[in-house]
Amino acid sequence: MANCCVMGMMGQGVETFVSSQLKRYPKSRLLDLYKSCFQDYMGAEHLVGDTTAARSYLEQELETTELDSLLPWLVEPCGFHERYVRVSLRTVLEGKIPADVLLDAFIASANDPDRPTQAQWRERWRDIIAVIDSIAPDLPCYQEDKRFINEVLAQGRYAISHSPDYRNAYSPHYRIVRSDIYEQRILPLLLMGNGHCY
Repeated sequence: MANCCVMGMMGQGVETFVSSQLKRYPKSRLLDLYKSCFQDYMGAEHLVGDTTAARSYLEQELETTELDSLLPWLVEPCGFHERYVRVSLRTVLEGKIPADVLLDAFIASANDPDRPTQAQWRERWRDIIAVIDSIAPDLPCYQEDKRFINEVLAQGRYAISHSPDYRNAYSPHYRIVRSDIYEQRILPLLLMGNGHCY
């Protein structure tokens, strides 16, 4: 009975998340819903072992990203548990936080020692997709995206890219940061600059 209650509560969370995501990003596909839920549960796609490469990649992305191409938000929650947030590169490009602060918060989040396992994520995704199947099966490319995700998980992988539709429409440039690290290291700087987070 307790498990039924947990599933019911999670189902409501998934429904609210999907509805909100599709209102905010109508070009979203199942790939994008998966990615957001994955980021919310697991954090960044990979552990960060090479901090020099992570710094170089961030610097390159900052140099090549046009501020006008970014959506107006600075920070948005991932998924429906809000364990992690997406911190837009806009925060750095507008001078609200230093690049080093974002990089350090991202690395600390990516190397979280309490990161769930791939098996735990696969089990969680089974529960999430069961709800999405019942409320949004008419999303564009739904069955194709579902097969692709299943293939990725069957191969022991879990990270995927945003769909081309999403990338073209919204130009996503952000870093994933664990919510408590965001609140400790980044939010105070945004509040000093009166930044609007969501």
